Amino acid sequence: MAENAESRQRRSRGRAWYWQQTDSWYFTPPGTKKRVRLFDKSGRPVRGKENAQQAEMALAQVKADGNWLPTPDQKNSGASQVAKVCSRFIEHCGVRLERGTLSTGYYKEVVRYLNEFCLYCGALTVNELQKGHVQYWLESHPSWSSTATQRNALSSVMAAFNFYIEEDGSVRNPLTGMEKPAQCPRLHSFSDEDEQQLYDATDEYYGNFLFAGIYTGLRPFTELARLTVDDVLETERGILWRVYASKTRKVRTIPVRSEVAELTLKLRAEVGTEPGTILFRNSRGGPWTKVAGVQRFRKMREDLGWGNDPLRKHYATYTCRHTFAHRMLAGYWNEGEGCSVEVLAELMGDTPKVAFDHYGREWGQHYQDPLWTALGL
Repeated sequence: MAENAESRQRRSRGRAWYWQQTDSWYFTPPGTKKRVRLFDKSGRPVRGKENAQQAEMALAQVKADGNWLPTPDQKNSGASQVAKVCSRFIEHCGVRLERGTLSTGYYKEVVRYLNEFCLYCGALTVNELQKGHVQYWLESHPSWSSTATQRNALSSVMAAFNFYIEEDGSVRNPLTGMEKPAQCPRLHSFSDEDEQQLYDATDEYYGNFLFAGIYTGLRPFTELARLTVDDVLETERGILWRVYASKTRKVRTIPVRSEVAELTLKLRAEVGTEPGTILFRNSRGGPWTKVAGVQRFRKMREDLGWGNDPLRKHYATYTCRHTFAHRMLAGYWNEGEGCSVEVLAELMGDTPKVAFDHYGREWGQHYQDPLWTALGL
């Protein structure tokens, strides 16, 4: 051995230690050889070599909670089962939900998909699980024909295993290298005729909700349905909306068109200015929920006879958001002068990459007018 070679330093038992490969802090429970990741109060991993003090505080909290010493069952247990992996991740998501760092919709989606997965192969050990099991599980659900649904289901399973592997480094991840279905571009949008038929087929309350969705592009139930009178800002140039996105946990301020501004002032005059009052309400005075909104749109689709139409049968409340994106790119409200993907991303609360993948990538393949306009022809 070379004289100048540095000796390997043993990890201290009973103290937090840093792993450069994941840029995270861990501890090793007494009597075991596994590594357990440390999390801060918000449920996020403690990262960065400089955060040694924060890691020690997180470890102190683990000890205070009684999760420091493993039980005899934990010491002597054999290979972990798939059901244990899923259960541990659901518990983790539940803690984050209580702390407000995870949305209710995502939590329910994770619980639903992981419970379905455990019914199929929960009794297998992690070492026995193969990618073919997961693929067959996806294909065994005829109602999951959409690649978006398959992607969401697979993402939940992969997230559970990634979390468990980070928590217990002695287990090999059987899903490493498994690819998710490609994201599909959002090509469905309402025509002017479709939009008018929707307004004629519903009441004023839901019609206002759809109108605002089409003219602003907000996510229907996580953004638009939660908009309050406090989020309406009046400026010399027009009305601004302050929008909180639970998906990204960020707040953005966006301008709205004059038609939407007029509707906003009208609704605010009707509901009052008491702080926290929902702006877009249903006929009972409550906020629009995802369940109620989806059922209402499904009923409208049946009443309008769109179920047998190859295009319109795919319409949903979320199509309002896609319609806004397509109209902005096509210059629908701006004499044919479309906006850039970067501007669209800022208005919709997406990153430019996500906006391009969802809307811009296929735009030139299906909608040629903006391309001709850009060339001056």
